[in-house]
Amino acid sequence: MIPMEIVGSINMIGYALATLGPALGVAWIFASVINGTARQPEARSAMMGTAFIGMAVVEALAIIGIALAFALQ
Repeated sequence: MIPMEIVGSINMIGYALATLGPALGVAWIFASVINGTARQPEARSAMMGTAFIGMAVVEALAIIGIALAFALQ
């Protein structure tokens, strides 16, 4: 049988790996906004609004991941 300290550590390692996806997603979202702003500066406000909505959706994945990491202990 595995001691609980090791199981908790494995859950947190799994969460650390699961945060790589949302981190890359947020980075790609804002990299695209920077690229789009460089190409068409007048559309910056529309792109920023869409970027913040996209960031919120992507960050929800990280929040679900930490909830699962604690729930599966």
